[in-house]
Amino acid sequence: KNQAQKVLFLGSSCIYPKMANQPINENELLTGPLEPTNEWYAIAKIAGIKMCQAYRKQYGFNAVSMMPTNLYGIGDNYHLENSHVIPALIRKFHEAKLRGDNSVVVWGTGKAKREFLDVDDLADAAVFLMEHYDGSEIVNVGTGVDLTIDELANTVKDVTGFEGDIEYDTSKPDGTPRKLLDVSRIHELGWKHKIELREGLVKAYQWFEANQQNFRAA
Repeated sequence: KNQAQKVLFLGSSCIYPKMANQPINENELLTGPLEPTNEWYAIAKIAGIKMCQAYRKQYGFNAVSMMPTNLYGIGDNYHLENSHVIPALIRKFHEAKLRGDNSVVVWGTGKAKREFLDVDDLADAAVFLMEHYDGSEIVNVGTGVDLTIDELANTVKDVTGFEGDIEYDTSKPDGTPRKLLDVSRIHELGWKHKIELREGLVKAYQWFEANQQNFRAA
């Protein structure tokens, strides 16, 4: 209707089955049950992917789909009750440091493994795909590297300067045991992430410190 020449649809790594083979190749889509806690979100994203493919078949419309891994970075949501793991950890460790707490509680066992991509790398990948990719197949976007939640928590602890202990609340769920994307397709196209995790965490924490007054009531 608006004569758009191309559309980029952002999906999510949540589209893949809970017990998908690791690292997760794009062909794992719709091969098994989803993670029950976010299946509604995943189904909405899968519907978007299929819509793009249908528009391509029916109208020849150039709609491409990218599947980002877990994201973090400047401008994130730092609400304690509904933020994702990295902003939640940054805020927890920062406020514990200010209070002089002896420990910080992290949900789960710490053994689950996750992959994280800086939002600036995501933006770079989005522009890259708009300029260099016109295929119907979905494209994973991530670093191809994961770490345990325990390793992540200790890195955030170090970045924020918190000197206490980390305690794990094992009554809380870990979620999917591991979620690492196979990023060979986008590497073959010529794109690779530039921001390593620690560098991105330092940048994110600096932004949070400069803007923390906006989150005090959250």
